[in-house]
Amino acid sequence: MQLLLDTSVLIDALRLRHGRRELLAELVQAGHTLATTALNVAEVYAGMLPNEARRTEALLGVLDCYDLTGSSGRQAGALKQQWSRKGRTLALADTIVAAIALERSCTLMTDNLKDFPMEELDIFDLPRR
Repeated sequence: MQLLLDTSVLIDALRLRHGRRELLAELVQAGHTLATTALNVAEVYAGMLPNEARRTEALLGVLDCYDLTGSSGRQAGALKQQWSRKGRTLALADTIVAAIALERSCTLMTDNLKDFPMEELDIFDLPRR
C-alpha cells in the first residue's frame, strides 16, 4: 500500500508523539511505501522548531514527495467547489492533498478526518490517540 502522510502525522512523527514514528517504521517493514506532498513539506517547515531541522530532513528525505500537477490542481478546485455547494468550506490546502492522494492512488494517513470528507478518498485507520 502507498500511504500519503498528512502534516499532522509528519509532525507527530517528528516530535515523537502518539507512537507515530514506530507505526511508520512498522509499515515500512511490512512493505508499504510512505509519501507526502510538497504542500505538506511546506507546512512542516513553516512550523518547524529550531532543534528539529536534522530530524525533519532525515524523515522527509526518505519519503516520496509528490507535486501538484495540472490535473490534480483541477481536481482540487473541483473538490473545493463541490463541497462548497454542499455548504461545507474546505481549505484549499486539504483539497490539494486529497486530489494528489486520489491522482496517485494513495491511502491518506491523517488525524484530521473532518478535513477530508470525500468518500472516494481511501483513509488509513490510525490508532486513536
